[in-house]
Amino acid sequence: MNPRVPRRATPALAGTAAMVLVGGSVAVSGVLAAAPLLTAQAVRYAGACLLLLALARLAGRRVVAPRGVEWLWLLGVAGAGLVVFNLALVRGAAHAEPAVLGVAVACVPVLLATLGPVLERRRPRARLLVAAAVVTAGAALVQGVGRADAAGLALAAVVLAGEAAFTLLAVPLLDRHGPWGVSVHTTWLAAAVFGALALPVEGVGAVTRLGRAELLAVGYLAVGVTAAAFVLWYGCVHGLGAGRAGLLTGVAPVAAAAAGVALGGPAPRPLVWVGIAVVAAGLLLGLGGPRSGAAVVGRAGGGEGGQRGAATRPASRASSAACTRSPTPSLAKIAES
Repeated sequence: MNPRVPRRATPALAGTAAMVLVGGSVAVSGVLAAAPLLTAQAVRYAGACLLLLALARLAGRRVVAPRGVEWLWLLGVAGAGLVVFNLALVRGAAHAEPAVLGVAVACVPVLLATLGPVLERRRPRARLLVAAAVVTAGAALVQGVGRADAAGLALAAVVLAGEAAFTLLAVPLLDRHGPWGVSVHTTWLAAAVFGALALPVEGVGAVTRLGRAELLAVGYLAVGVTAAAFVLWYGCVHGLGAGRAGLLTGVAPVAAAAAGVALGGPAPRPLVWVGIAVVAAGLLLGLGGPRSGAAVVGRAGGGEGGQRGAATRPASRASSAACTRSPTPSLAKIAES
């Protein structure tokens, strides 16, 4: 790493790129509203896994097999963070307005700032907790308010838990498996679970009901929002720690608002601009403070999956515009720096 670049700059950029990809996918996800949900998700995660395996091979990253209790952590990430999260999000839309679910996700920084340091065997820091609360408040302003019935509120809580689980349950795995390994294993597990659910519910031929536009949407989600975004995000968590990384989830609603305008939507209301400013203030407060201990359990030592083949350091969820000639090495540098 260039000594003139702050140690936290590269993982923070990786996390920001990941959240931009996630936030900007809102319009694309709408294309799948009438598609067979379980089948579309199974295809998405299967495609992402195959792409990750190919890129990991090109980058010289070894993906090691899970062992022992690691299977439980991986099943937790895939089950709660991907399968349950996506199902709750879809079912919740029938009982709550989008803003309610958006505000639930906006609460993630507080959970990560509280529980992330515990998993990393550190104490939560007051400065980080305050910054997380500020980011959450700003993201809520960007999302706006909405109405929900009792079921909608319950599903919003499930969405929040699933979003937090996606990051928190991966923390014990990152030292040995690194961002690449965690991303590969969680995507194939999610594909298997969604596939097993899709067969009895939607039928074997459900994939043939996906039209061209829907297949393109699934492809974009597989490449940008899953393969690239997962590796970028886990690279950020590995480099900053779950608590600091969680602050960057506030970027997603800002990116979603920007994507809406870019696609011809109305300009943001004044309250949205206030929310964006509040998110920025929270990020400056949380990411600009003194570094507290090791952000990652085995950062210096390096695990079997996370540090092997160090000539090309792996990818942290690359921004689609980051590289034109050699995407894999650029991805690799961001994730492991």
